[in-house]
Amino acid sequence: MLEKLKRFITNKNTVTIIGLMLIIGILYFVYNSRIKAATNPIRIPVAKVTIQPKTLITDDMIEYISVPSVSVKKNTVRAKSSIVGKYSNYNTMIPAGSMFYSEAMITKDELPNASLMDIGEGEILYNFPVTMNTSYQNSIMPDTQIDLYMKYVNDEGVVSIGKLLENINVLAVKTSDGLNVFEDSSVRRTPAFIFFSVKPEIHLMLRAASYLSSNSVVLFPVPHCTNVASEGE
Repeated sequence: MLEKLKRFITNKNTVTIIGLMLIIGILYFVYNSRIKAATNPIRIPVAKVTIQPKTLITDDMIEYISVPSVSVKKNTVRAKSSIVGKYSNYNTMIPAGSMFYSEAMITKDELPNASLMDIGEGEILYNFPVTMNTSYQNSIMPDTQIDLYMKYVNDEGVVSIGKLLENINVLAVKTSDGLNVFEDSSVRRTPAFIFFSVKPEIHLMLRAASYLSSNSVVLFPVPHCTNVASEGE
């Protein structure tokens, strides 16, 4: 009996058949494991509502669903914490039910004109014209505090100068082409406008003053580092 079993095991055909069966078994196990891994459902965050471009993504815009893992790509964001607080890209709308992809979201700083989003409540954006000289050779930068002064020459040629507004926070400094002056430190750009926000009534006053330039009225900014408590004249 043992001799027959020995001859059976040592038979080349038997060894080949056993080897093939082992290979088939291994392939079947690996195949099943991969299929199971690919179809095993996982929970991922998706858009609960349609999110328009340049929109701040909040917690209530997100819900979780279960999907086969094979449908989740490398650039799919899987954690809500990596989504909330970001903005939908300026050229991307995220449809309701869509997964969140890394390239579809950006931070606030990456948004075009992000600095102009910090407008005070109830205020209006104002673009004040400047030159290299009136910007103090590019010394007026975003987050700089400035005062606005007015110079007036009356019919007798008497010059009067007084402070019109004080403690204005500069939001952005741009060239005549709309480029941020301080965006690229390797390029020297000429400032054409500084942007800040003011109350509507102040906005109207500034517009009116700017139209009086033909009557020898000149507005000019003066930068400083901290808030000045003195009253304007």
